[in-house]
Amino acid sequence: MPTTGFSGAPSPERAAPRPARANDRPTVSFELFPPRTPQTLEKLWTTVEALAAVRPDFISVTYGASGSTRQTTRDLVRELLASTSVLPIAHLTCVGTSRDEVTAIIEEFLDEGVRSFLALRGDPPAGQPDWRPNPAGLTRASELVDLIREVEAARCGLSPSQALRGAAHRLSVAVAAFPNGNPIAGSSREQDLRALQAKQDAGADFAITQLFYDPQHYLDLVRDARAAGITIPIVAGLIPTTEPARLLRVEALSGIRVPRELLAALEAADSPAQRHRVGIRASVEVAKAVLDGGAPGLHIYTFNKHEAALDLLEGAHLRGGAPMAPPPAGRPQSTPAQPDYISI
Repeated sequence: MPTTGFSGAPSPERAAPRPARANDRPTVSFELFPPRTPQTLEKLWTTVEALAAVRPDFISVTYGASGSTRQTTRDLVRELLASTSVLPIAHLTCVGTSRDEVTAIIEEFLDEGVRSFLALRGDPPAGQPDWRPNPAGLTRASELVDLIREVEAARCGLSPSQALRGAAHRLSVAVAAFPNGNPIAGSSREQDLRALQAKQDAGADFAITQLFYDPQHYLDLVRDARAAGITIPIVAGLIPTTEPARLLRVEALSGIRVPRELLAALEAADSPAQRHRVGIRASVEVAKAVLDGGAPGLHIYTFNKHEAALDLLEGAHLRGGAPMAPPPAGRPQSTPAQPDYISI
């Protein structure tokens, strides 16, 4: 009999692990945020080494509201490029920034060797009720996708050598998708599908969803997207549901409600280890359901911790790969950054 998870949706029985062949293994990826203080840098690299050992397809690095972590995002992306074989994807937002400023930031990332972006409109700064968008800025993520493509084309047009490098190391652009609309923006599913279509038309290669707790919400999004003519892959974004305080904090920031039965089950656990097991079990049920429904991959929001993320992969039969050599010593110290949460 199928089991039922905290989402309320059935999760099918699985007779055996998914095939491990390289050509059909679902993609695995993680999200990190830049270290907020120099003291957290070493802990972050312990996480990076643990995540890199499972050979993820990419690791994305967040970018604070209105560019508040611009330098630390660049520092982390640079170190991922220099110290690991993992593909880094740099988040980039455009809200509150002029077109010229965004162009300069894109150039900076490209100069660092970045070949993949996650293009986001971004959220207005918190605690600023009188904030207004930059009148000389971009207002939609689709415009940011278009600008990234424009900057890359201009660079490739400078010389045959630059064009050859661009062809050999093709630029990719990811975008956000919202299974239940965007609570922060107050948009509906239909509005977000139109926005996703515009992002695809501007040159987006794939989408990553905002977090969700019910796998049917993801499956319905993909169904509706395909019916609307959206063909780009849509990766399922998942959060390990092991820490109730964090889940409630994310709810406050993102507007995405945590299932109360899940919170109750976590809070009823008689030890941290039991709470972890309960949370991972719930997360694995969601992961299995979306993978069985055809999700091309999982993108895990790690909050710079690797244990729960890797346990989720273990439960979904997606953890594997040979350990990688640790990054070389002598990494630069982090620049302190203000904490930010960006809903994609």
